[in-house]
Amino acid sequence: MFATGMRKMTPSLVTPGTHISAATDCQAGEGTIESNGAILATAVGMLSITDGIATVTTSNPMVTPVVGDTVLCEIVKLNEKNGEAQVICVEGKPGSVRPEHLYGQFHVTGIVDRYMHQTADAVRRRDVCRAEVKEVEPVLRISFRDRDDCGVLHAICPSCGDDLLADMDGDWNVRCPSCNYQSYRALADNYGAGWSEVDQGASSLNNSGKRWGAAAEAMFAKGPAGRATFIAADVREDGRERTYFRFEGEGGGQGRRPRNAPGCRLFVGGLPREVGTEELRALFAEHGDMTDCIVLTDDNGVNRGFGFVTYGNKAMADAAIAKLDGHKINGRRIGVRDADSDDKKGKREKRRDPEGLKLYIGNLPFKATEDNIKDLFKGLATVNGLVIATSSDGKPKGFAFAFVKEMDKGEEIVSKLNGTELLGRKIKVDVSQGGKKGGSRSGGKGGNSNDGGKSSRELQALREEAEDANKRRRSRRPKKD
Repeated sequence: MFATGMRKMTPSLVTPGTHISAATDCQAGEGTIESNGAILATAVGMLSITDGIATVTTSNPMVTPVVGDTVLCEIVKLNEKNGEAQVICVEGKPGSVRPEHLYGQFHVTGIVDRYMHQTADAVRRRDVCRAEVKEVEPVLRISFRDRDDCGVLHAICPSCGDDLLADMDGDWNVRCPSCNYQSYRALADNYGAGWSEVDQGASSLNNSGKRWGAAAEAMFAKGPAGRATFIAADVREDGRERTYFRFEGEGGGQGRRPRNAPGCRLFVGGLPREVGTEELRALFAEHGDMTDCIVLTDDNGVNRGFGFVTYGNKAMADAAIAKLDGHKINGRRIGVRDADSDDKKGKREKRRDPEGLKLYIGNLPFKATEDNIKDLFKGLATVNGLVIATSSDGKPKGFAFAFVKEMDKGEEIVSKLNGTELLGRKIKVDVSQGGKKGGSRSGGKGGNSNDGGKSSRELQALREEAEDANKRRRSRRPKKD
């Protein structure tokens, strides 16, 4: 902080954001601003405080654009319906642009007199443009639409980096001379001509007010992915094979990847993190010729723990499964199976309940074991099976289902076991819904809306059981002719 009472000080170099003084010691002048009780520099230059006023003198004068000024700018950010351009200079006003006016915002409707599906269909990042200032406060807003000399002045090919030439061809008005990439830009009159006079400006190629043709609408219909991949050719000439993007369902050709025969593509799971594609290829190479081999990685290049191997025929793939399924790599056992089989998709045979009358046992202690529960039925019934409900992490839910051989003793078993204690807790016992044919419940409780004094945990368990029973009944419904 500078000393108070000074009428004049020796100039010193400051940069934007430099704390100059407290607002109580001096006032903000040219090139400075008052913020939260402090005077800060807003430009690079020499600071001086004269008669209590702080000023920053720049080597280039600071320029403040006004409505109607023309700016040269570079597109730096594009959203679906708006964008942002960095102002390079204000035409006719030499000097540096103030930080608060360094970026101008524009809307998709302010680019060209034509319906644009999204901003990137008329301008792209790194395009150099001329624009008209429409607003200065609270932010700088610019437009390219109202004047023929406003729009894109220079653009490069996103595929190869060569300068795009103005060339009208159907929906497109720019073309790359190297790779024949074609696209559309909201061109200014002087596009590609620098500052020279032009007899007919390039803005005439914008087709203002006209509808898009079939070629453009077909590309727009593919969404953002279609725009991002609308690069017509790969111009590398270093001997590598050329590959081209193809949307699923489009016509064939030599570039289409052949579909593998059934049983030739293998899924390899349980791979250690340090195993890559080359290590996987070396492991599977001894079982036949592979047409493809890859270990999948995340965005950071880290192994995701699985990969795919494709052989030329099914016999090779079967041999690899027989030899390598369960093989250990660095202490981890890998799994190898047919990538297209139902086993890979987790299809399992539906669980079948044991034979017998199904009984619900609720309010169980979490530490109750199968033996503890089966001991309750000694002398009463023969237990064919017992299922203790658990959560996804294996913890018991506090209820179970027992299947007893004696189908006609449901009411007797319920009357003797309901309310008895197990490991200090009074348990609830009842005939389960769907436990008998017709889904009735014994003990006079079937079809009664009364909850019988059951806890919320028991009621939730019964609801889950009822939903499961309904699903099974629906799955057994015969198909209509």
